Amino acid sequence: MSSFQYASVLSRVNDDGVRTISLNRSDCLNAMNRQLIDDVAKAFEDANADQATRAIIFTGEGRAFCAGDDRREHIHPENEAEARELVTAIQRATQAIIFGDKPVVGAINGWAVGGGFEWAINCDFPIWAETAKGFFPEVSLNLFVTGAVTSLLPALAGLNKAREMLFLGDQYSAAELQDLGVAWRTVGDDHLMEEALGVATRLSRLPPLSVRAMKRVLNQCAVADLERALHLETEATVTGFLDPETTERLKDF
Repeated sequence: MSSFQYASVLSRVNDDGVRTISLNRSDCLNAMNRQLIDDVAKAFEDANADQATRAIIFTGEGRAFCAGDDRREHIHPENEAEARELVTAIQRATQAIIFGDKPVVGAINGWAVGGGFEWAINCDFPIWAETAKGFFPEVSLNLFVTGAVTSLLPALAGLNKAREMLFLGDQYSAAELQDLGVAWRTVGDDHLMEEALGVATRLSRLPPLSVRAMKRVLNQCAVADLERALHLETEATVTGFLDPETTERLKDF
């Protein structure tokens, strides 16, 4: 077992080539601050560059996968340059997950909110614990989603359901998300990591060349233009950050 050091992410590889990347801010339900965002991007970039890594498990330590933005920390940008730099960092993490060579098995526990829900959707094989829940609060906060979900979510759940999820911000259980095709599997909470490890181990034993090609071609052919979605999301999110109404809504959230 090899481990790698990041400030807010745990990363370790077992003898089968399965690397587990865990969000490690359990005291705040793994809420996103700038350090976590940067660490996720770097951890996935390192994993994709590591020849010993054949498959990746993505999960959260403690009682949640990721509870969205950490409102205790001031990450709201003050100007367009700061806003663009922050959103680019967020999209960098998604690019490392969905455009990387290695298949990603999500082990989604507890809450997956906002950007955390986006990361769950970015996984190739998202497995949700039965008690896990997800939702998107962004539109109610005068913000916008990132993570290429404007392309991925309609492909998974259909355009009408994607509209409902993104506009209205309702909370969805793991069972509901499986019915929608957003969760690949649901399992009992106590068996989440066991199931994720079993799937990741199967993937790690497949030929890496064909696995890499399959992930790349599926993403290019089965989903609408992911790069264009990332670009348009970035512009919309930057605009939202700069609107004074957003600051007021965030204070009340």
